[in-house]
Amino acid sequence: METTLATLDISVFIAYVIGLLCLALWISRNDKQGGADTKDYFLASKALPWWAIGASLIASNISAEQIIGMSGSGYAVGLAIASYEWMAAITLIIVGKYMLPIFLKNKIFTMPQYLEQRFGKEVKTTMAVFWLGVYIFVNLTAILWLGGLAIQTVAGVDWMFGMIFLAVFSVAYSLYGGLKAVAYTDILQVVLLVFGGLFLSYLALVAVSDGEGMIAGFTVLTEKVPSHFDMILSEDNPFYKDLPGISVLIGGMWVMNFSYWGFNQYIIQRALAAKDVKEAQKGIAFAAYLKLLMPVIVVLPGIAAVILYPDLTRPDEAYPSMMGLMPVGIKGLVFAALVAAIVSSLASMTNSISTIFTMDIYQHVKPGKSQRHYVHIGRIASLLSLCIALIVAEPLLGKFDQAFQYIQEFTGFFTPGIVVIFVMGMFWKRANSAGALTAAIGSAVLSVTLKYFWPELPFMDRVGIVFLLCLGLCYLVSMMTKPPQSDESVSLDEVSFATDKTFNIAAIGVAIILTALYATWW
Repeated sequence: METTLATLDISVFIAYVIGLLCLALWISRNDKQGGADTKDYFLASKALPWWAIGASLIASNISAEQIIGMSGSGYAVGLAIASYEWMAAITLIIVGKYMLPIFLKNKIFTMPQYLEQRFGKEVKTTMAVFWLGVYIFVNLTAILWLGGLAIQTVAGVDWMFGMIFLAVFSVAYSLYGGLKAVAYTDILQVVLLVFGGLFLSYLALVAVSDGEGMIAGFTVLTEKVPSHFDMILSEDNPFYKDLPGISVLIGGMWVMNFSYWGFNQYIIQRALAAKDVKEAQKGIAFAAYLKLLMPVIVVLPGIAAVILYPDLTRPDEAYPSMMGLMPVGIKGLVFAALVAAIVSSLASMTNSISTIFTMDIYQHVKPGKSQRHYVHIGRIASLLSLCIALIVAEPLLGKFDQAFQYIQEFTGFFTPGIVVIFVMGMFWKRANSAGALTAAIGSAVLSVTLKYFWPELPFMDRVGIVFLLCLGLCYLVSMMTKPPQSDESVSLDEVSFATDKTFNIAAIGVAIILTALYATWW
């Protein structure tokens, strides 16, 4: 289904693009004198306020695969898919309390840098190369590919031109200013995304109720498609394999969430750029509340589409189809919000790629160069990663019906091992590099083995089982080999896990809201 834009919509969209570029240029010029410093470019001078951290975390997270893919899942499965968002909220609180203090205490730029401090160069280099490969050939390509398809569906522009536009747009506003330009423009992106999304949900509910209002519309949804409001799926549900019942709450989703929100450079880099732990924790708490709101923005329109557009050929057509409800002019604004989400994710991903490449690989190959030189290399790395992703996107993803599945499946092979390496490294002093590497390799081998010899095992359960097996492997190998050297042990003695009153109240609030949500739609 194609949703074309009127002249006014296109004008609104162009105004948004120009406005965002001007804002980014102003932020970048404002920081010009210190722009040659790697701390300025890669960590925004370690001065991001909490509201910029929280907004940027969500803008980096929400992209085309999130908006269109989760809305499509809302159409096919229902509210159960919201567990990805709601469980992420509580994960963020745990990351803010127990993991951020360790990272900030060690003054790191990147996740591989922490692994070097804890396990040595071998583990650091292995994981740096792995993350670069995943970010370029899995995440970046998927964001570009889905973004191009989204633009084609909504605006009728060829997907390849859409991909090129997205790549050029993200480069134009993020390449010069680095993380600071990305984070501060993300505030505008999130405001647009949230208000545009909420307005679309409002229109969807009004349309479902035939003009009777938002609350009436929600009542109609719960009465006409009650199965779409089951949070925990039963085994006879056709989508049980994707969301395996109670495992969603106590199984592999925790592993996926900790890997993504706690140990993922692409996400955690914003929190590393805070001036101190308290500011970072406030940002994390703000992001947790935004995550609680996301299902209203992305899942609810998909559920409404079941009634309004029951004959869609593919679930992923739900969100673009729902955009047809928008009045002229506002539709351009919501389209801008969709593009904002895609471009923000692209800019964040390329910034993280350049940070890992420059600080973890290039700097060790070419030590002693000037700060300006390393920033220059970071910009080249950003540009090259986008060019590679543009070239390989169609050959890699063209054969997949759902690119989101491609990301989940591939990263799911390695996620359990990554979480084991970090958790054991942070909270067990005896863990050594041999145990860490065994967990990393074991994660891939065990995941592939289970996938082919136990194909009916749900993906999420497989992740949970492999995590437990890798935990055991790391423990056994670490105990059977010599303990880590003193320079391979990061002490927790000076790390404080105490949190202030604001964070504690926010955390309790998240827990209460989640309990109420699951109690209502269990």
